[in-house]
Amino acid sequence: MRHRFACFALALGLALFPGCRRAGSGSDLTLAGSTSIQPFADKWAEVFMQAHRDYGVNVQGGGSSAGIEACRSGACQIGMSSRELKGGERDLVAIVVARDGLAVIVHPSNPIRGLRAPDVKQIFAGDITSWRPLGGPDKRITVVTREEGSGTRGAFQELVMGKTRIFRGAITEDSNGTVREIVAHDPQAIGFISLGLVNAAVRALALDGAAATDENIQNGRYRLVRPFLFVSRGEPAGHAREFIDFVLSAEGQKLVTKEGLLPVR
Repeated sequence: MRHRFACFALALGLALFPGCRRAGSGSDLTLAGSTSIQPFADKWAEVFMQAHRDYGVNVQGGGSSAGIEACRSGACQIGMSSRELKGGERDLVAIVVARDGLAVIVHPSNPIRGLRAPDVKQIFAGDITSWRPLGGPDKRITVVTREEGSGTRGAFQELVMGKTRIFRGAITEDSNGTVREIVAHDPQAIGFISLGLVNAAVRALALDGAAATDENIQNGRYRLVRPFLFVSRGEPAGHAREFIDFVLSAEGQKLVTKEGLLPVR
């Protein structure tokens, strides 16, 4: 195989994540950041390299904030963020490559099919602790959230919680996959993940009467939507520009849709 992959150490003491898919001598392009974007970026890289046989693309996780810092430090050419850039980060160039719904998920056996946004907020604030007042069983709710710095958490905080903090008793996990895994094995659990990563092991709740579907996101009825950003220091050039252009191309945006995200072109 001529594709080249290599692990790399993120600058500034960032944690390493096992995102390398093959051993090799190095990479022509490295992306790092949001674990929400990571599985989609892996797929985009795989398809991109089928047309660029001697081109190595390395995709790493680490979270949105870590990816932004890795980009700023030069540890990667493209940072991945699943939240909007904050004030001090806006010196970077941000390109929206897709949009993603944020799904509030429960165990498939949970009888509740939907919640009001204020109820979701109260659950994650620790003010509602049982399913009973919501129409469910008289069982304590297991609240699962993402870690600080996660783009998924940042989007949930902005879109649902506002200035109210998620309560300290929530179980905190470092990826969409582990949140989904915990909810899939706990009938009393509730969490939030990328809509594109919802599978049969969990069920996405309707919010304020709107099901979490692409159609409802497009028509504005389902409001938990966030951007998937690629960020770079200055205008992207060279390999970074080529890869971004591919993701934004008709072929790339078709792949975005196929993978369960919303295209931007």
